[in-house]
Amino acid sequence: MFLLGDEALVRMDNILKYAGFWRRFMASVIDGFVLMIPSYAVVFLIGFPFNFFMDTFEKIESGAVSPEYVEELRNNMPETITRITLAILAVQVIWWLYFAIMESSTLQATLGKMAMGSIVTDLDGRGISFLRATGRHFGKFLSHLIFQVGFIMAGFTEKKQALHDMLAGCLVIQCATEPKALFEMPD
Repeated sequence: MFLLGDEALVRMDNILKYAGFWRRFMASVIDGFVLMIPSYAVVFLIGFPFNFFMDTFEKIESGAVSPEYVEELRNNMPETITRITLAILAVQVIWWLYFAIMESSTLQATLGKMAMGSIVTDLDGRGISFLRATGRHFGKFLSHLIFQVGFIMAGFTEKKQALHDMLAGCLVIQCATEPKALFEMPD
């Protein structure tokens, strides 16, 4: 039997019980809500130019785009692009650190996975390193590039692995003991 700390993994007919697609989907929704707070805070602190977009759209809609305004846009463009780029990078760093730190910790799960009663392990049921958790996180970008197919794979593979799990050599396992899932989801 695989043991992770004091926590035994759920076994069915002597095999591990893998966290299914819907359980994983709900965990990602929860994590998305959790990460909105720091993401918006950082974007606000960087000074993402929301007003730039709103002013521009309003002026275009009203037909009040003067040559002076176009010149102002052109002059502010480098700063605007820099702020947008910094905001995107900062949010990516937040998400990477959240997933990599949480999944490589003794908890072996993000807050969403904990709420759904799941943990991340290597193929032998052991915890994963920060480096492997980092690879797992950035493997998700490949799934985004192929129209989410890599995520959907978790619903059809034998071990319920998504593409990023396969690339990183990871499993998402349903736990037998605390933390209990807050929601019962079909596999």
